[in-house]
Amino acid sequence: MQKVSSKPKEVKPIAQENSMPIPVLEEELRTLNTRIELIQALIPLGLEAVAEELQNEVSRLTGAKNSRKGEKNPNRRWGSQQGSVYLSDQKVPLQVPRVRDVEENEEVSLGVYRQFQSPRGMDEGLLLRMLKGLSTRSYEACAETVPAAFGLSSSAVSTRFIKASAEKLRQFQERSLEDYDLVALFLDGKSFADQEMIIALGVTIEGHKIPLGFVQAATENERVCRQFIDSLMNRGLRYQQGLLCLIDGSKGLYSALTKALDGYVAIQRCQWHKRENVISYLPKQSQEEVKSALQEAYDKETYPQAKAALHALRPSLALMNESAQRSLEEGLEETLTIHRLGLMPQLKLSFRTTNCIESLNSMVGQLTRNVKRWNNSNQRTRWLGTALLDIEPRLRRIKGFRSLPLLRLALQKDLKLEPEVQYDLAAD
Repeated sequence: MQKVSSKPKEVKPIAQENSMPIPVLEEELRTLNTRIELIQALIPLGLEAVAEELQNEVSRLTGAKNSRKGEKNPNRRWGSQQGSVYLSDQKVPLQVPRVRDVEENEEVSLGVYRQFQSPRGMDEGLLLRMLKGLSTRSYEACAETVPAAFGLSSSAVSTRFIKASAEKLRQFQERSLEDYDLVALFLDGKSFADQEMIIALGVTIEGHKIPLGFVQAATENERVCRQFIDSLMNRGLRYQQGLLCLIDGSKGLYSALTKALDGYVAIQRCQWHKRENVISYLPKQSQEEVKSALQEAYDKETYPQAKAALHALRPSLALMNESAQRSLEEGLEETLTIHRLGLMPQLKLSFRTTNCIESLNSMVGQLTRNVKRWNNSNQRTRWLGTALLDIEPRLRRIKGFRSLPLLRLALQKDLKLEPEVQYDLAAD
């Protein structure tokens, strides 16, 4: 049997191929009294994150587990051993994986493990990655993994998390909207933790998506929607140059928007929701044919073409089901707003449906899916606020963003508003 050296072999740090997303939790480092306090509060998540980092490094060194080893790679998985890491000044036991270089007969040192071998021995990047799971995991469940011997009870840990997430929620709900030059606004209701939440997503003139706020409501009635829109305006929502507002057809949202932003808003109702509403009245054998006809009509690039195609469907719909015909006619003009503005070719991928905010809602669901139990309204709003702020830096620009100055000009012409800014459209 060959003798194996007990001294680990030093290796150069390996670049992260798939770096973890860094959430918007940097500010938490400044909201609590000390950095150490926050780290101690998050020890359960920290342990999980460090273990994950260690396994990722092992995979990079040896290849995926149970994969066939390449002849040129001498590194092999070599079991594990009991070790410990420092999370700030707190020494915490951890099972550490091992890697062996079979050619050199030496253990390969893990860079991640070395970085956690001394108090405060982590850089800021590692700290932020350690905090990454706040909005994606059940914190209460993680807290139970902290041994009482370290002097941190689950209740104390949860209390500190509540404090941090409450502060983040306050920042989100109170931040000024004056700096956002918005050209479009998506509003949609989402069922979140068995409660209805109305969420607002803004789109800037540069095409950036900005979660603006949310309100908890039993239904999307006009009074609640109006109060929510008023709260956005009180926080500095800029609407004076005109806004294109996209909704799914909610009468409460429509009425609230037209009253709160009278003369400054053009409503675009979601074409997908309208199509689905119409065919819901029809027998199954007729639905696909009518769906295709409706889609073909909405795909027309000009307002006259689309309107004519939709009107041509009315007689046949009336013969099948008069309720389907009435559904088509209800709010039909609002489904063609992007056509009427003359921007269907440029902005059809972004502004004829509510897909943008539906996608945001889906991301919220993914981030909070592991919460097993919702206790109260305060918990729901804290987690939703944290999730939205976590998502915000990762939202992509709107498709067709280079045409947004054209949208603003079209809105100003349609709403008869005086332009505040002249755009050099030739530069685009």
